[in-house]
Amino acid sequence: MSEPRKLYGDQRRAYILQSLQESTDPVPARALAEKTNVSRQVIVQDISLLKAKDEPIIATAQGYIYVQKMAQKKPQQVIACQHKPDETEHELNIIVDHGVTVVDVTVEHPIYGQLTGSLMLRNRKDVRRFIEKMDQTNASLLSELTEGVHLHTMEADTEQQLQEAYQTLHEAGYLLINKDE
Repeated sequence: MSEPRKLYGDQRRAYILQSLQESTDPVPARALAEKTNVSRQVIVQDISLLKAKDEPIIATAQGYIYVQKMAQKKPQQVIACQHKPDETEHELNIIVDHGVTVVDVTVEHPIYGQLTGSLMLRNRKDVRRFIEKMDQTNASLLSELTEGVHLHTMEADTEQQLQEAYQTLHEAGYLLINKDE
């Protein structure tokens, strides 16, 4: 079996763009690198160039996603949470178990302002991969910068799914709520 043909410059970026647009799942940089016979770092640079040309590509822990223009936008809700790092997997599983996607995480940093990380976690498998990647890389959660305080954008097919996830998170004690409530 022969090695894949190496793609260069514009041809490679066109291939990356087409691959992302056609995929319904995140596409890892490693997979794109293998298909184009270049290094992962070259793919990362290509993604940066595509983003600079206003291509709606986001990086997640699972890979790159091309944000399709949706004719019908799904209901979303932003929630404020606070918990310890070792409770992260449980918090995320509560959300995805209600059929809700965890779109991102945001913290307010005292120097950099708002920092947002794209997550796009849709199910327990995505959550497990995210946690495993955190463990493998010894990376810190953004919420560790803010004593556990963070926001999540949640997205679902129905408002009821969002409400049920919110209620379960509230019952678990993960929501940051006004003490006067």
